[in-house]
Amino acid sequence: MSKDELPKQRSARVGEFISPERAGVQGGRDVAPPLLNEDETTAFAKGVAEFNAGYYFECHDTLEDMWTGVRGPSRDFFQGLIQVSVAFYHLTGGNLPGAESMLRRALKRFERYPDRYFGFDLAAHRAELQGWLARIRARSPDAVAPDRLPKWSFAHRSAQPIRRS
Repeated sequence: MSKDELPKQRSARVGEFISPERAGVQGGRDVAPPLLNEDETTAFAKGVAEFNAGYYFECHDTLEDMWTGVRGPSRDFFQGLIQVSVAFYHLTGGNLPGAESMLRRALKRFERYPDRYFGFDLAAHRAELQGWLARIRARSPDAVAPDRLPKWSFAHRSAQPIRRS
């Protein structure tokens, strides 16, 4: 039986499937890709640019406005990104407890998603966020070194959203 012929089983959440080839990897979950309309796609691109420029508060606002219209299984993914932007807003403002709390919450949101989602290397991002948590907990003096601040890249072809009207 080929991979394409393997049956997919419904899981408890709408839009989520457990595929046999992914069993045991990130809970074996294949989460449906985001469905973004043109305005949401534009807002998402703006939010990513704001994050990468270090405008974390603005990124939070932009993504939150977009997120309010998002429905389905990708909603938690976007909320996790919002929480990451809030974490780095707190971190660059010197609020280490706030940054730590938001990073932990974001990592929890990302748990249900595969290592690569929406053209984003989520596995690498999780590892990077764990590193930030370790530096924050250690009260490392380079915790906010500008050259170490993360950047988001959704450049992979699968990052092209499926548009809905």
